[in-house]
Amino acid sequence: MPKHSKPRAGSLQFWPHKKARKFLPSVNWKAIKSDSSLLGFIAYKAGMSSCIVKNLTENALNKDKRIPIPVTILEVPPMKIFSVRFYKEGKVTEEILAENLEKELKRKVKLPKKKKTSEKIDNIKDYDDVRIIVYSLVKKTGIKKKPDLAEVALGGNLEEKIKFIKENLNKEISASEILKTDLVDVRGLTKGKGIQGPVKRFGIKLKQYKSEKGRRRPGSIGPWHPAHVTFRVPMAGQLGLFSRIKYNNKVISIGKVTEDEKINPKSGWKNYGKIKTEYIIVEGSVQGPAKRQLLLTLPLRPTKKQLKKKYEFLKLR
Repeated sequence: MPKHSKPRAGSLQFWPHKKARKFLPSVNWKAIKSDSSLLGFIAYKAGMSSCIVKNLTENALNKDKRIPIPVTILEVPPMKIFSVRFYKEGKVTEEILAENLEKELKRKVKLPKKKKTSEKIDNIKDYDDVRIIVYSLVKKTGIKKKPDLAEVALGGNLEEKIKFIKENLNKEISASEILKTDLVDVRGLTKGKGIQGPVKRFGIKLKQYKSEKGRRRPGSIGPWHPAHVTFRVPMAGQLGLFSRIKYNNKVISIGKVTEDEKINPKSGWKNYGKIKTEYIIVEGSVQGPAKRQLLLTLPLRPTKKQLKKKYEFLKLR
């Protein structure tokens, strides 16, 4: 019989395969080009469903027809500004905390006793960029109380950034005011699987049923000499809880839970409950289990294929 060989699966682009340090990953904000006031928003995954939409895409075979598509529902509670960071040549020079912070923040970070007031923003002169640390008012959703924090960049010039900060420093920022875009990138962690073997982790084939020392393992991990096992050999280890980005998710609808607009099933979303604040519906699937915190950002590299799609949301199935 001919020799059967297959390279092991698992891209070396993502290496090492270990747990991420934090749930909300860092973002290269300089690469995102947009004039929007805020370039990111914290969301929580409620679950998946399918919805009926009217396809308005130009030159589509099923144009003006009702079609079902798979969707993911994300809850986006309002956010507030935790602090303002002033950068000079890529380093933080000053940081000013906001006033009237939520008491739940004490569970997440250690708040200083003496804090700089927001009145000192105008006194800072030597800086070339401004970013803000935001936290989600997740207690309004009912899934937990401890808020999540993330650094988010602002669009526009320095004057527009400072103006946005002054207008929203001690106010709630809603998603409907910020996410006025057709596409969003979703950053977050995948579902954790724990320690798994090489068959599940890298997709190697099972050995013959009469093989010695186990079937669910590689046939060879390397030669005698050099007596070294390279990192490319598929071995058992951590699977899941990896930081991943899903680009160009089509936004189907953005709304708020009201008596007229019923987005919740009768028994609530599985492993999540009922959505109580604003929500966003995106096409397709999103990484992570229910209640996973995600960071929605404006598209890094929008594609023509996704931009030309136009759907009119009708109802959830």
